[in-house]
Amino acid sequence: MLHPTQIEEAYQEFTRNPSKWIHDGVFSINLQFLHDEGLMDGLQTGENEVEDLTQFFHVIESDEKVTLFNEQFIVWIIPKAENEDPVTNVLIALNHTQRASLEIAFSTQGVYNTPKYVLKVLQHFLHDLLETEATVNSLEEKDS
Repeated sequence: MLHPTQIEEAYQEFTRNPSKWIHDGVFSINLQFLHDEGLMDGLQTGENEVEDLTQFFHVIESDEKVTLFNEQFIVWIIPKAENEDPVTNVLIALNHTQRASLEIAFSTQGVYNTPKYVLKVLQHFLHDLLETEATVNSLEEKDS
């Protein structure tokens, strides 16, 4: 697991040249995205997942961002203003032993720029990454 200084260095590298690291582009969170990913039902009823992954992180706060990290993930939550409108950008990386690998970036604004939406979408992507990693690991084990 990377330590906080290495995590900050990874953040600086990722934000210095985002197009190099964000291969799939930045997901813009809107009503269509929430419907397509099946996230609207849980948001409407206020349901919380039993295993809320967003609760199991170390937290580092600075004026620029909030950094969440654990043995598997590093998450940077970056609030800012674009044309005086609040926007939250989120970067999600896998926390490997020697380096971080940026996997997903998303952005929320307007009515979707609330902690409820940001955390729900973050949890969705974390679950998706866990499933993908499990699939890749099982395929690697099968091939060896």
